[in-house]
Amino acid sequence: MDQPVVAGVDGSAPSLRAVDRAADEAALRGLPLRLVYASLWERYEGSGLAGDPDRPSEEVRAEDIVAHAARRAHERRPDVRVTTEVLPEEPEYALVRESRRASVLVLGSRGRGARAAALLGSVSLTVAGHTHCPLIVVRGDHDEPARSGARGRVVVGVGEQAAGSAAVRFAVEEARRRGVPVEAVRAWECPEHRSIGHPLLAGEPARLHRQQAGETLVAALRDLPADAELHGRTAEGHPRTVLVDASRDAGLLVVGATPRHGHHGLRLGRVAHGVLHHAACPVAVVPELG
Repeated sequence: MDQPVVAGVDGSAPSLRAVDRAADEAALRGLPLRLVYASLWERYEGSGLAGDPDRPSEEVRAEDIVAHAARRAHERRPDVRVTTEVLPEEPEYALVRESRRASVLVLGSRGRGARAAALLGSVSLTVAGHTHCPLIVVRGDHDEPARSGARGRVVVGVGEQAAGSAAVRFAVEEARRRGVPVEAVRAWECPEHRSIGHPLLAGEPARLHRQQAGETLVAALRDLPADAELHGRTAEGHPRTVLVDASRDAGLLVVGATPRHGHHGLRLGRVAHGVLHHAACPVAVVPELG
């Protein structure tokens, strides 16, 4: 049985943009879409559903939230089969469990109300650190089904685990489905304390760092499909800054996360945290489990 695309919903505008992205992902993959609402509370008090201004400011039932999300997904992608479920448990635990049997998990960057205002710091970040499948956190605007061309390109950050990177493979597959190019980026820095004072040797440390970055990039792009429209580049600067800058005109930014030795979950370093908080486009966190 095909593993579905799963989206976490809570009625907020960011979660409805996540529904849009998840519907697109399901259509591109020919997979069903599963919408999940998880909370220990049956209802939220506050404003009505995002995108439904006719609803009065009153308690919104969980069933209303998933039904509204399902209608939105069906209107966007009528050919995608949509199922819904309400789970009476903490969203972090429910969504991590859902990731075990999902092809892709999609979340918004934040949620409803005062408790959910910091979802990127709580639910989304917790799930990103424990997901068993690629997780897409929808940042920025996602109003078009799929942008094409250079502005819709997929950018992937190339880390230390270059050869056989699951993040690079995911980026290539995602780009091929959407008919857009892939840009693989390896950032490098030359620490100030490594600089050499002699004017004839001043450029040597930078040259070595640039060369090492290029070798890592070549290893990351080895053995990928020959028909992939793939571009690689090295860039001087902190990886977080380089990738956030690249996200400004991208359709998706992909980063990898490695298992933490002796701990449950994945290692989300400063780079992953930084792009999850500041990227201008959706961010995919891909477990490097190989």
